[in-house]
Amino acid sequence: MAQNEELGTNQPGDQIHAVTPMRSKIASRMQQSVSEIPHAWLMIEVDVSNLVALRQSLKDTFMRKEGVPLSISPFVLKPIVNALKEFPQLNSSWASGGIIVKKDINLSIAVGSEDSVVTPVIHKADRKSVAGLAIELYELVKRAKSGSLLLSDMQGGSFTFNNTGSFGSVLSYPIINYPQAAMLTFESIVRKPVVIQEMIAIRSMVNLCLSFDHRVLDGMICGRFMQRVKDYLEKYDQDTVIY
Repeated sequence: MAQNEELGTNQPGDQIHAVTPMRSKIASRMQQSVSEIPHAWLMIEVDVSNLVALRQSLKDTFMRKEGVPLSISPFVLKPIVNALKEFPQLNSSWASGGIIVKKDINLSIAVGSEDSVVTPVIHKADRKSVAGLAIELYELVKRAKSGSLLLSDMQGGSFTFNNTGSFGSVLSYPIINYPQAAMLTFESIVRKPVVIQEMIAIRSMVNLCLSFDHRVLDGMICGRFMQRVKDYLEKYDQDTVIY
């Protein structure tokens, strides 16, 4: 009875669920991230109308050619990679001897299931096209869902991306994937009226949210980084080549 009261399950009908090794490891890493990293956060709104139209025009052909679906995520990963090249400080981690700026851009991708989140890695993502990112992302997510990821799939990540919009979120405050310095979430795309050149138009808008380690990064450089991601996302058009 005392144990149940300590766990907060002293009401009739309450249940105690055993903590799985995976959930225990996630809890430990999240606690470490929150306790050791001074988190800061910012958000920027982006017009992705052209991106949505481009993806819509390409998805059927891409499926026939490559045999995998063309999601929004690889179109977002490419601008992140391009911006990380310009602002390598975000591709880093804090260490006792200084700040480690990583040579390779290895994107950790947050993949959730009913009881866990894993972060398989697209290694050397800066060497891949949108199409290449789409194919590798699909394979990693498929293996993550089936529980067939290898240890090597999970190692070496330098920056984390999470598509929280896939379940309808419009604003989030992500906990950084320790020991990385930053994590970006792509929220749900929402059709809404915006003002363009003194006229109102219906556009596809999305929020990008960035959590960053304030020991490593400051608001100015993170704001410039997010502005570059925004610029790249808004440059998509029907002439964009994804290979």
